[in-house]
Amino acid sequence: MTIPDFDAHGELPAGIWLATIAEVLERFGKFGDLERKEASQTLAKIHELAVNTGHLQSMLVFGSYVTSKPNPNDVDVILMMDDAVDPANCPVESRVLFDRQAANAQLGASVFWIRPALNDYGYN
Repeated sequence: MTIPDFDAHGELPAGIWLATIAEVLERFGKFGDLERKEASQTLAKIHELAVNTGHLQSMLVFGSYVTSKPNPNDVDVILMMDDAVDPANCPVESRVLFDRQAANAQLGASVFWIRPALNDYGYN
């Protein structure tokens, strides 16, 4: 499925649009100013860190990054992890993804995460 065009307000139509990280970066990382390019680098880094955990099922990107704004405020993502994820057993560099305040400070991104069981680790 391709990512649809922006509407008259510079936003995507309502819905969830399936895409690979490469497609997302191609679509949203090729226009705008320095802030958008930096946001794209941040998104790529978040994806890399999440993949390195071995537990990423999917990633939902939302907020100003997926609009036509030339300078998005930041990167907003929800990471859907599998039930076996234990942040304490993830690579040290990936653990920042499981702490919203640390992710904001270190990556400049709003990172949330969930897993299907929605137990204690999903509520941080």
